[in-house]
Amino acid sequence: MKMNNVRATWGGIGVAVLAAVLVAGTASGELLAKKSLSLEDARKAAAGAVAEAKKNSWKMAIAVVDDGGHLIYFERIDDTQIGSIDVSIGKARTALAFKRPTKTLEDAINAGGNTAILSFPNVLPREGGIPFVVDGKVVGAIGVSGGKSSEDAQVAKAGIDALTK
Repeated sequence: MKMNNVRATWGGIGVAVLAAVLVAGTASGELLAKKSLSLEDARKAAAGAVAEAKKNSWKMAIAVVDDGGHLIYFERIDDTQIGSIDVSIGKARTALAFKRPTKTLEDAINAGGNTAILSFPNVLPREGGIPFVVDGKVVGAIGVSGGKSSEDAQVAKAGIDALTK
């Protein structure tokens, strides 16, 4: 009978400690508040990019991804090469993952000093991907493909500008 009391006491202490840890853990933690791109934001950015591409008679694929790299919005201008679909998405995801325009990665490779970038998984180091930055935080990215890299970047920048105006 004495052993049962000891077990019950230790069991009660264990439950009390576990409850205290759980309460303290939830009481001290706060959920993070973060900004994110809406579908409307993505459409607005893509519309700005499409307008720039059409103004120059360029056939482009435009992809907008959220802060997790998931596709929010995609648009392909008529007669754009189908290879540009995956390339535009890859540029957007690369810009997001590295929190910088993809041109910086392309420049690092072209300078001859950092070819290791080519071995990174799921990286597309070609100009035309730019992250959306809000209050110093990357909330998504736009990627464009279909023209020369500089044209892709010009169209992507128009998408960024359309959202920030």
